[in-house]
Amino acid sequence: MSTVPPASSPFRAAPEKIVRANGVDLATQAFGDPAAPPILLVSGAEASMDWWDDDFAARLAATGRHVIRYDTRDTGGSTTFPVGAPTYTQDDLLADALGVLDGYGLAAAHIVGVSMGGGLAQCLAVRHPGRVLTLTLISTSPGGPGGPENPDLPPMSEKLAKMFADPAPGPDWADRDAVIGYFLDAERVFAGTIPVDEERVRRTAGRAFDRSPVPAAASNHWMIEGGEPVRSRLGEITAPTLVLHGTADPLFPYGHAEALAREIPGATLIPLPGVGHQMPPYEVWDTVIPAIGAHTGHGQGFVVTL
Repeated sequence: MSTVPPASSPFRAAPEKIVRANGVDLATQAFGDPAAPPILLVSGAEASMDWWDDDFAARLAATGRHVIRYDTRDTGGSTTFPVGAPTYTQDDLLADALGVLDGYGLAAAHIVGVSMGGGLAQCLAVRHPGRVLTLTLISTSPGGPGGPENPDLPPMSEKLAKMFADPAPGPDWADRDAVIGYFLDAERVFAGTIPVDEERVRRTAGRAFDRSPVPAAASNHWMIEGGEPVRSRLGEITAPTLVLHGTADPLFPYGHAEALAREIPGATLIPLPGVGHQMPPYEVWDTVIPAIGAHTGHGQGFVVTL
């Protein structure tokens, strides 16, 4: 079993680096050997790079990878926009991801995206295939929640549908404890059957709050538009693709993962038992990290020696 690298490990995080791209500043951070094959981690909506847990990124770097994470605009140390009035589109988020690669001097990278980040990763693979070495899609969908536009995809859970129809008021974004509580409540709603690690969520949400000058700006992600749907073009994807998906995802039920695996040529699907719509919880890291390590070319059955 792999272990969490100690604090003195070379796989721990490098200092943050600001990349200027697409007219904005993007806060980034890398783990591991810069000469190793690169992995770019792309976050979901409302999530700064902090949600790619330090230990997760360090263990992934320990497979022989240079792991890069970044704050999407309106989160963490990246440029923020007026709350409730974002002036950018999904295409800008796509350009930001490419800008991070450019900022690290990378012609291409292994792309790992979760939720909204998984949607952006699909777009990268379709529109910029030369920049994508491999594709890993976590907790995402080929077309969003099932509905009139995607009637073949299973709908979100009844509980989530009611929540979206009658959303609770947001937190007082100036109150650190309230914001942490907001993210913890969301984690409980979107989790599967694996118990929520409340201590880890509180720590991550608190760190994200402390790093962001305007925490409320993260909610802008729910308002952005633009971006041509790419589901009809998934068959064009040539990058080797791995789909990792929770069997208890209430937003994108497992049928969304099965659709991705069918529609992307040669894709491999690995179920994550009990996982909901969330970052991979610690309980499945020993499945997820080796799978990504193998998929990105390290080979099967690696052993981390620290």
